[in-house]
Amino acid sequence: MSKERIDKILSHNGYGSRKDIRRLLRTAEVILNGKRIFDPGTQFDQDNDSITIDGEEVDLHDQIYLMMNKPQHVVSANKDGEHQTVFDLLDDSFRTPYLQDKLHLIGRLDMDTEGLLLFTTDGELTHRLISPKSHISKTYLCKLEHPETKDHQAEIAKLFEAGIEVGPEDKEAGFTCQPAFIKWLDDSTAELTIYEGKYHQVKRMFVAVENKIVYLKRLSMGSLKLDPGLELGEYKLLDEDDLENLQ
Repeated sequence: MSKERIDKILSHNGYGSRKDIRRLLRTAEVILNGKRIFDPGTQFDQDNDSITIDGEEVDLHDQIYLMMNKPQHVVSANKDGEHQTVFDLLDDSFRTPYLQDKLHLIGRLDMDTEGLLLFTTDGELTHRLISPKSHISKTYLCKLEHPETKDHQAEIAKLFEAGIEVGPEDKEAGFTCQPAFIKWLDDSTAELTIYEGKYHQVKRMFVAVENKIVYLKRLSMGSLKLDPGLELGEYKLLDEDDLENLQ
């Protein structure tokens, strides 16, 4: 691994923003290879250097994992000529030249969809999770334009569990969904769990039963749930133990 600034390394490992790291270097005893450092631009080689903070050895991560509560009207992309992107919401320490080709999204959310979105530098994890063979569950909170009667709710549940046929949209052909499971919260609100993630799939499923999504939020992937403490646009670092819930 090439050398990186110590403020970037520590920020990527949960020690705060680069401003926080500058304060840490002033107020704490940060020791690099036996020598105290104060300069946030000090170069660090993760493969060969060692660092302690106030006598505690720092356990650095090889990979970065971030959970974001994505807001509406933000594009799930690195760059966009017209709209703000989810990468624009990240601190500068996650938008360095070193990371620009490494940090990426695990899947995407539509521009008008909120909720759980994951970033990582771990290409193997991404490949495993987005593979058509993965069948990882994804649960969404769905608010509908039209209320449904109890009888029609039961009918929709049966259709979704059997694998509903959805029509084409834009340039995407129609297809038969894998079995999906719905939990009704009231006459126009439900939680829907699917095991694939095709183009506008949740929206198309409700169009197939003559309704329309007016609000959509991803709540979980596998047993990894969106942290309720994250406000819209906020994010936090995850560790490898958190990612076990994605298996």
